[in-house]
Amino acid sequence: MTRVLVIDDHPIVLQGTQQLLEDVGVKHVHQAQSLADGFRAYRTQKPDAIIVDLAMHSGSLGGLSFIRRLRLHDQNTPILVFTMHSDPVIVSRALEVGATGYVLKDTPPEEVQTAFQRVRENRPYLSHDLASEVAFMEARGTTNPLRRMTVRELQTLALVAEGKPYGVIAEHLHVSYKTVANTCTQLKAKLGVRTLPELMRIAIQHLPAANGKMQR
Repeated sequence: MTRVLVIDDHPIVLQGTQQLLEDVGVKHVHQAQSLADGFRAYRTQKPDAIIVDLAMHSGSLGGLSFIRRLRLHDQNTPILVFTMHSDPVIVSRALEVGATGYVLKDTPPEEVQTAFQRVRENRPYLSHDLASEVAFMEARGTTNPLRRMTVRELQTLALVAEGKPYGVIAEHLHVSYKTVANTCTQLKAKLGVRTLPELMRIAIQHLPAANGKMQR
């Protein structure tokens, strides 16, 4: 394997990931700092594997849509999610839409390399802790409200957690203002709340990565 595409909006992550990949023999690392650029790079560079974050500039878990869209064109290219989102519901959803492996950004470099080596062989990879959490969630029938969310609802909720107004959310997700308003109404019903501040509080509670962005 000689070509890997890394999609992340943080230059330091791109630089560090490139070094990790070069250390395991990858000769050509292509980089993209947005999901749109990443998809264009996929079409032109035809990478042997893809490493992608879930939450880019918009914080909307757009990586889920990216994976689902790519899988409509390509069922074979390995995809490793490299992100801060550790919620087992989000991990499970990423695997459902087509990710081959999932690793967290606070993982030691050696494990990231192990994850990549496994995924490059088209073998699934989850760290032991993540795998245990996902298995436990599935076994007990989790009460986590994110479990009932569609990909679009998860993306919208992540942006709500950052305090984005409906108009900005619509721009990020490339949908109408009305669609965002309707999605938020559905989210309120699913989560048992009535107001936007209540929805935001629950969003922050269940999407800690988004909470961290708000505090920076």
